[in-house]
Amino acid sequence: MAASEEEPEALMEQLDVARSLENLPYTPDHVAGPGGDTDPTLITFPGCVCLKTPCLPGTCSCLRREKNYDDNLCLRHIGSEAKCAEPVFECNVLCQCSDHCRNRVVQRGLQFHLQVFKTDRKGWGLRTLDFIPKGRFVCEYAGEVLGFPEVQRRIQLQTIHDSNYIIAVREHVYNGQVMETFVDPTSIGNIGRFLNHSCEPNLLMIPVRINSMVPKLALFAAKDIVPEEELSYDYSGRFLNLLDSEDKERLDNGKLRKPCYCGAESCAAFLPYDSSLYRPLEKPNTGEEGKAEQKRVWPHSGGE
Repeated sequence: MAASEEEPEALMEQLDVARSLENLPYTPDHVAGPGGDTDPTLITFPGCVCLKTPCLPGTCSCLRREKNYDDNLCLRHIGSEAKCAEPVFECNVLCQCSDHCRNRVVQRGLQFHLQVFKTDRKGWGLRTLDFIPKGRFVCEYAGEVLGFPEVQRRIQLQTIHDSNYIIAVREHVYNGQVMETFVDPTSIGNIGRFLNHSCEPNLLMIPVRINSMVPKLALFAAKDIVPEEELSYDYSGRFLNLLDSEDKERLDNGKLRKPCYCGAESCAAFLPYDSSLYRPLEKPNTGEEGKAEQKRVWPHSGGE
């Protein structure tokens, strides 16, 4: 039978690299989860009034300081020239600017061909089939937006054999205030859940806000990425982010931890671990204004 004549079910079986083992709901955007303060689907931001003029800093209410992207839709401040991962505000559905506005990037979704594949030692992974220039948006890390008590509850239920997909994003705002966002794509999520950790990653996570204060966790290319290259980011949030102190929790401390198989020269040997999610919520340490950090954590484990 010719390929074009195959039954739809047969084609789906060929495309399903997980062989029905990843039979989970897919969502391109965040969804409201237990305990979340704000429904991520709500529109709470006002729109700009840039009807006849392009959106520019000083005139567009969505661009308070400077442009987010250059003429090639690349994030302007990324890499060694960036002091920290600053949050981004894009134009939203209430804005009067056109859909072709250069301040609309993440909301346009995937622009490159990505592929889920089986790695040698890290389980499933995600790679690009296209060349991705430095600074371009690649994909989101989307899932359920949770409250802190629900995060703790889910983590406490995990065993050493369970994979953890919960990510904690902490943004240092001003006057010592810290905004926290917890996202879990375990039960419902997008392709970002297949991204593996690397101590020398090629992606950088940036909080991007469009319709509300609930940020989209957008991943941008931290360097030029060639076809067939695996995509990865630093689960600890240290990559290209100036933190106040070293993350000592990368150390073993006498406990079994999930080993890191990224293969980088600077590999820390173990995956990042955030002990703050295993104890009652405390007042976070203050840090530099505008700084964003994220940490995806893993339960103690002796293997992948």
